[in-house]
Amino acid sequence: MTSKSEKLFSQATQVLPGGVSRNTIFRKPYPFYAEKGQGCYVTDIEGVKRIDFANNMAALIHGHAYTPIVEAVSAQLAKGSCFTMATETEVQYAQLLCNRVPSFEKIRFVNSGTEAVMAMLKAARAYTGKAKIAKVEGAYHGAYDYAEVSQTATPANWGDENNPNSIPVATGTPEKALEDVVVIPFNDVDRAMTILNQHKEELACILVDLLPHRVGLIPASDEFICALRKWADDNDSLLVFDEVITFRTNYAGAQQNYSATPDLTAMGKMIGGGFPTGALAGSNKVMEVLDPTQPKVLLPHSGTFSANPITMTAGLIALRDFDQKAVKKLNELAIYAKDEISKMINDVAINACVTGAGTMFRVHLKATPPKNYRQAYMDKHESKLISELLEHLFNNGIMMINTCSATLSTPMTKKEIDHLVTALKSGFELIKPKMAH
Repeated sequence: MTSKSEKLFSQATQVLPGGVSRNTIFRKPYPFYAEKGQGCYVTDIEGVKRIDFANNMAALIHGHAYTPIVEAVSAQLAKGSCFTMATETEVQYAQLLCNRVPSFEKIRFVNSGTEAVMAMLKAARAYTGKAKIAKVEGAYHGAYDYAEVSQTATPANWGDENNPNSIPVATGTPEKALEDVVVIPFNDVDRAMTILNQHKEELACILVDLLPHRVGLIPASDEFICALRKWADDNDSLLVFDEVITFRTNYAGAQQNYSATPDLTAMGKMIGGGFPTGALAGSNKVMEVLDPTQPKVLLPHSGTFSANPITMTAGLIALRDFDQKAVKKLNELAIYAKDEISKMINDVAINACVTGAGTMFRVHLKATPPKNYRQAYMDKHESKLISELLEHLFNNGIMMINTCSATLSTPMTKKEIDHLVTALKSGFELIKPKMAH
């Protein structure tokens, strides 16, 4: 064994399935192990330093070891990390978020994005008295049985686009769960309405990610969201947004860009300031299902680490410092990145494109930006080339999310973007001869 990482992975395989606790960081022949992070750079245990465009799957808005968070969390840690009591910081953070987003009248903190989506769907069921949910084909919403339906659908099983199949992710998913999820195409009002109308009496909610990563990192159209809003209102259903990833795209989340507002919103990732977190927010009338002061609590809900003071402290500072000015600056840097990548794609004359919004973008090995999950879907050949490109970037000091997506953090400058563009250019030149089937 030649490296520290190889030795560590050998030990890991003895005690962890496949040597990892989360499959996203697995890589062959072995994963790399972080030693430390500072700003927008991560140094691994071999001493190699890389620019971090992954930001722990979009969770870090201020990069690593952000000094104000480190100092405030250290002070709180000395006072205690969790209590069977509420804390003042929880109230302050709830006030900040509710003041920031018009659709947030009440908020409940949880411990992950998956948990937030799960609580949101259960709240929708409790409020409406209905069981089924509708979701966009291919959209990722965490690990809840119902939320994960169709996120890994393939041409072999996804069925007719006029009526997409409900495809499980995990072997053993109950058939009943699949029956209770209605799959609609993204940004296709006519098809979506036709499908929804077949389930008028049964749908608790329509679940939407406004910038779905797995669907191609393309924004939902205002027309699509307004149509879903009207349908939900007309059919005693709720419109619920998954902003676990997208909340970082604007000051009040991605929903700031739309003329329709949701009944509920799930959040996670960046609102924890680098610590595990999630939150469910929405209108007074719907959030009342969680209220322990009601004569009958429709959704009894608790969590040992929910609203713990460490996460609340870190999240409060992360959001406080991701103010209007910081949002504008980072979004402008992302526009610069997309423009420079697009110019370089033209120079290399390769069939590729870049999509995204706010602080996030994704590179596709396709001549034109995809419009939905089926167009964004990568076949084996394209997946292999994307893996080669990511490997090239990694070897040239760049960490990306494994779909060749990037999320920016506030310590980044044009210098880091220019480095990415240069590395992408040499990577494109490397794979270009292999592009044709």
